[in-house]
Amino acid sequence: MLMPKIFFNDPLVFTFNVICACLLSLGLLCPKEAFCADSFPSRSIRIMIGFSPGGSADTVARAMAPKMSELFKQSVVIENHPGAGGNIASEQTIRSLPDGHTIMLGTIGSLAVNQHINKLSYDPAVDMQALSMAIVFSNVLVVNANSEIKSIEDYIRLGKPENSKLSFGSSGIGSAGHLAGELFKITANVNIQHIAYRGGAPAMNDLLSGVLPSIFSSPPDAIQFIQSGKLRAIAVTGSKRLDVLPQTPTIAELGFPGFEAVNWYAFTAPLKTPADVVAKLNQVIVTTLKDPSISSQLKKSGLNPLPTSVDETTKYIKSESEKWGNIVKKAGIRAE
Repeated sequence: MLMPKIFFNDPLVFTFNVICACLLSLGLLCPKEAFCADSFPSRSIRIMIGFSPGGSADTVARAMAPKMSELFKQSVVIENHPGAGGNIASEQTIRSLPDGHTIMLGTIGSLAVNQHINKLSYDPAVDMQALSMAIVFSNVLVVNANSEIKSIEDYIRLGKPENSKLSFGSSGIGSAGHLAGELFKITANVNIQHIAYRGGAPAMNDLLSGVLPSIFSSPPDAIQFIQSGKLRAIAVTGSKRLDVLPQTPTIAELGFPGFEAVNWYAFTAPLKTPADVVAKLNQVIVTTLKDPSISSQLKKSGLNPLPTSVDETTKYIKSESEKWGNIVKKAGIRAE
């Protein structure tokens, strides 16, 4: 047990330290070198998001925040730090005090891919503490409703020429949308060009205005515009059709067997966050994801809740890092 240092030459300090020693022995006071799970959280919880407000990661965090706040009995604040494919938010999370009050909702890009593209001062798989998976989902290839592209055949035809002007946007280099596009380039042997944005929302704005030809978009970003007739869904990137878009075929169905590129988000905390605090964070996240109202809300947006244990999360992130690291090398993806 940690005991405060007692100074005998000052009566006041001596009395204070004796009181502290008694409280420590009774388990009523936490040493400042440690954190007590019973008193956690003692202030607001910050959820760091590496992309602009309005994107799918931001949407998921805001859907979960009220329930998490209720369970923590503290406010849960969403902080958006867009840029560098989520690396800015990752760095801020890693540098935060490891007391559980700062966590991150990371993406496949920021947690499993960016380290294969950029020279980072850290490795997310090593320098972050996994908490729980959040969601997993397929992206959907969408074009403007006024586009001449009405099928995957049209998309491939326009992307075949070496001087093709066909492009696709994403929320950043190494994002799931970017990876899906690069995998499609390799699989279908097309010359579509990638355009990186600072989040899904800015990319979607350019697609809706006709500036951008296509996006391998997350469902939350696209569904409302598909349903309103502003966008046309061409294909889904996962192995199964989306429940919210049952008429939209998978790329695998359209002549490319085995094609699969799914997106996912996971919660992490700074390394060295105490085990009991990690356990409490996991408990709250898992409980929130299993809540029927939250689960239903996410599924309506094409997102599948994936609550997991800390160990399962750690293994999943590691396996995804290995898988997409190989794709990054094969596609020659580099930081711009």
